Amino acid sequence: MGGYGYHGGFFPVLDSAMFEQTITPRFYETDAFGHVNNTVVTGWFETGRAPLFRLFGDAENPASMPLILARVEVDFVAQIYYGSDVILRAAIERIGNSSFVVIQQAWQNGALVARGRAVQVYFDHKTQASAPLPDDLRDALAQHEGELPES
Repeated sequence: MGGYGYHGGFFPVLDSAMFEQTITPRFYETDAFGHVNNTVVTGWFETGRAPLFRLFGDAENPASMPLILARVEVDFVAQIYYGSDVILRAAIERIGNSSFVVIQQAWQNGALVARGRAVQVYFDHKTQASAPLPDDLRDALAQHEGELPES
C-alpha cells in the first residue's frame, strides 16, 4: 500500500474482525474552512476496503477484480482537521448471495468523525452480470464479519 500520508499497511486488529490503518491528512485535502473536504473521505474509505479486495485476486490489477461498487454512503459525524492522524476501520457487516456490505469508520483524536457503508457485488465481467459469491470467498469474508464499536 504505502504512499505519502499512509502509515504501513492495513492489519487485522487482535480479537476483532476489523482492519485498521492510520492515515495522515494532507494539506491539499483541506478546504477553505480548514477541514478535510467531504470528497476525501470516500477515497479514504475505498482505501479502507483494500485488504478485502486482496481476497478476490490481484489488488494491484483492478481489471482482474470480480467486484463492482453498487452503493456507498457516508455519514459525517464531526469535522476532520489537517494536522492529526485519522484511524480507518473496516469490517464486513453482512454477506448476501452475490454481494457483501463493508462498514467503515474514521476516527480522529479519539472521536468518531465519519462512518460509512459500501455494497460490493461479485461481478462477472464477461457476462456483465452479478454472480453468486463462491463458497471459499464467502468463508474468507466471514472471518472479517463483525461490528465496529462507536466508542
